[in-house]
Amino acid sequence: MSKTIILDDKSVHCSQCMSNHLCMPAGLSAQETDKLTELVKERVRIPKNQPLFTAGSPFSAIYSVRSGSMKTQLESEDGHIQITGFALPGELIGLDGIATQEHSSSAIALEDSEVCVIKLDDLDRLSKSIPALQGQLRHLMGNEINRSHRMALTLGSLKSEQRVAAFILNMVDRLVLLGYSSTEFVLRMTREEIGIYLGLTLETVSRLLSRFSREGLIEVQQREIKILDRSALQAIVKKVES
Repeated sequence: MSKTIILDDKSVHCSQCMSNHLCMPAGLSAQETDKLTELVKERVRIPKNQPLFTAGSPFSAIYSVRSGSMKTQLESEDGHIQITGFALPGELIGLDGIATQEHSSSAIALEDSEVCVIKLDDLDRLSKSIPALQGQLRHLMGNEINRSHRMALTLGSLKSEQRVAAFILNMVDRLVLLGYSSTEFVLRMTREEIGIYLGLTLETVSRLLSRFSREGLIEVQQREIKILDRSALQAIVKKVES
């Protein structure tokens, strides 16, 4: 069950958050930074495998992942699930509800996670006094749109080995922005979830990870991935069939 935390003066606010370089606009004055702190008045803690919101629920806020990781997914009437993305610290979720005022997807914690709640009313109010906030929001929303477009390209034009190689490179590149290693990371999602996201079977994902390991491109220890030959992975992604 998720738990809402009301922030007080003793709480860690935006200016002290480790991920603020991903969320906050650059070059704010001290006064603007203080105002921005008003934007996040509460956080929500979500236990592993529990939802933050579900498809069809009312839309009143967007969320920035503060710690942990989330997955977003669609579910058809016949129960078919399509994972649409994985969100890491500093990334936004909940934007799917802006147009219709209700969420079209569900967001579920891959591990014990915490998100910052950004109420739309507060966002509208502060955007008028902090012009850079509007620009940053457009930037973050643009990133989400670009990620969706890249995913559509991946599923529509890349072969299975290219999809898995692209996924590995994408994950490590996003984690580098958080200060993590450029060569090693831990998969927070299962191989089955990776397969659902990439449009591949569990067996195909496992087979390709084993093949990449056998060929010396990566090292795999359960959920730990170490990139040994980044150039080779990039070459797979860019490979064009003759």
